[in-house]
Amino acid sequence: MDRVILHCDLNCFYASVELLSHPDLRTIPTAVCGDPSSRHGIILAKNEPAKKYGVQTAETIWQAKKKCPALVLLPPHHSLYREYSRRVNAIYEEYTDLVEPFGIDESWLDVTGSLHLFGGDAKALADALRQRIKRELGLTLSVGVSFNKVFAKLGSDYQKPDATTVISQAHWRELVWPLPVGDLLYVGAAARKLLRQYGVETIGQLAACRPETLETLMGKLGVQLYEYANGLDQDPVRSRYDAEPVKSVGNGTTFPQNLTTTRQVRSGIAMLADSVATRLRHCGLYAGGIQVTVRDPAFHDRSRQKQLGAPTHLIRDLTFAATELTELLWKPPAPIRALTVTAIHLVPQEEAYEQVDLFGAASAPRQQRQESLEAAMDRIRGKYGQDAISFGALHTKKEEDPLP
Repeated sequence: MDRVILHCDLNCFYASVELLSHPDLRTIPTAVCGDPSSRHGIILAKNEPAKKYGVQTAETIWQAKKKCPALVLLPPHHSLYREYSRRVNAIYEEYTDLVEPFGIDESWLDVTGSLHLFGGDAKALADALRQRIKRELGLTLSVGVSFNKVFAKLGSDYQKPDATTVISQAHWRELVWPLPVGDLLYVGAAARKLLRQYGVETIGQLAACRPETLETLMGKLGVQLYEYANGLDQDPVRSRYDAEPVKSVGNGTTFPQNLTTTRQVRSGIAMLADSVATRLRHCGLYAGGIQVTVRDPAFHDRSRQKQLGAPTHLIRDLTFAATELTELLWKPPAPIRALTVTAIHLVPQEEAYEQVDLFGAASAPRQQRQESLEAAMDRIRGKYGQDAISFGALHTKKEEDPLP
């Protein structure tokens, strides 16, 4: 029996929620944006009239205003968006217990086992959901209906706003394969660029590739994308109450002023590594690898990652590793707008202990002292607050750069 999966995507979510309080702006180009004074001045969401001017999510405010000088800008209200997201998912759960949010404004619903309770027609159910959300909450949905999660999401993206698209076993090749490869889940800009170099520009061309070739080019992602393009996705829809395994733990920040000196950058890395290490310990996880992303003032990102010598959740270890990676990506005085430090290849505590033992006895006392120190920091912060104590300045064998 084929699964019946819905992907429900709230149209222009942030903007739609804001327009509930500003109905007079529905026909006027309007966008929700961050605060320019805090260097978060990018477009977070836009309404349909703004889309017609080419305004795009994540572009800077000045770029958007250049396209649409009359664009109305509204500040975000994230607590309100979370509340509406909660209400929408509560409605979904009246139709199935398998509701998996994908961000704040999208959710997959597996209605395979409950569809018969609502008439047995998946498209009719999707249309009824759209009408109900519009009637009760004043928001619109685009819904994709298919036999797996990837094609259901492809369907919700196919027609917007306020539409239902069915991608069935009978006709999915005719509808899916002519689409641009970038429409497929997890095919981002870098993957599109790489695939284009080999003449792959549609999902059908991706489906025709040899999986071994894609694995050579893209690693595990290549095999995954091959399966997606050929309708072989079997990923289950997980209830939002089921804890999903944590695959990475990261923290990033946009700095009030561009970083231009080695000391500034090391300080920023140490702050982020501290946060990541604390969260790892809280989750009982160790990092087997580290990734760093550096963003310049033109919003260009560069990333590097590496495997660590042994799993760790210590601030000191993550800071040193992240600093080494950053120095491969950046040379002063090139300005850095934002940094992200991410712990990857995570393993649970019991597995990490087995691997750490491979170090032998020589490094054990030093490791234990550092574990005790950072555990004490966690206790102090738990009692007196996160800012009660911080990790000391980063020390390296390199000569410190002069103060800026």
